[in-house]
Amino acid sequence: MPYPIEKKLVVAVSSTVLFDLSREHDIYLNQGLDAFRAYQREHRHDIPEPGVGFPFIRRLLMLNRLAPDEHPVEVVILSRYHADDGVRVMDAVAKYGLDISRAFFMAGRKPYPFMDAVNASLYLSTNAEQVREAVSLGYPAGHVLPCAATDDASDDQLRLAFDFDGVLADDEAEKVYKAGDLEQFQQYELENKDRPLGPGPLTALMRRLAHFQELDASLVKADPTRQRLLRVAIVTARSAPAHERFVHTLSAWGMEADEVFLLGGIEKKRVLDILKPHLFFDDQMAHLTPAHASTPCVHIPFGIANPEPGT
Repeated sequence: MPYPIEKKLVVAVSSTVLFDLSREHDIYLNQGLDAFRAYQREHRHDIPEPGVGFPFIRRLLMLNRLAPDEHPVEVVILSRYHADDGVRVMDAVAKYGLDISRAFFMAGRKPYPFMDAVNASLYLSTNAEQVREAVSLGYPAGHVLPCAATDDASDDQLRLAFDFDGVLADDEAEKVYKAGDLEQFQQYELENKDRPLGPGPLTALMRRLAHFQELDASLVKADPTRQRLLRVAIVTARSAPAHERFVHTLSAWGMEADEVFLLGGIEKKRVLDILKPHLFFDDQMAHLTPAHASTPCVHIPFGIANPEPGT
């Protein structure tokens, strides 16, 4: 029996995250849709280079090795391209050997509502406006920032890093900090250390990843020579004593991270440059702006850190 998509870890991704289509995008912006589509037809057999999200997607699909009979990980392309423009994208998928068979090409229609149709736990796009709109409607979406980092094709391990507040958890604590100062924040977190925070935009994704962490760890335990395929880190500006609520929240959710960095004001880029995650998720551009030059970064425009324009 086929493994139902409702039980899978599904990530939806735009064409421009998976492949470098920046030239095509510039043509669309500066010359219009007709010129863009003409370029796509003229370059029908030119395979685009990998995009910022390619190293992440390639390794994510490798998690299917942990349960090959079930094939529990799936990537679906959700694209605003027309179907005939999308043929070039699917050619690139085949050329690079990516196990992606499902793609929605919607001729300009917004893609993110179709996340529900494929049970996606995450939608990645280079369109900041649409990501902000999606997140405001409750979809787990992220804006992939430009990055010049190169991929090590010999390294198959998937490394993910997450900020905590406003990404994995809700922004309750961030609201307290925003309304007061660090001392008030620390006191509030101490008083509420035994009360778990509410879920954030990527809690469901983390829950899905937890299953693969357990499976990966069990296989390594059975065969210590086997390399871990997945490592998950949390890189947060929290520090002691606010760490207690952080730890209690993860425990209440039945989750754990392989590495935890309680930075307490140290610039996140300093850790990320050593950790080398294939994606780092954060809700604050103040942390992402220095980091994305060398680390593939995803902005989650959620909560108090991301007020609506004009507010």
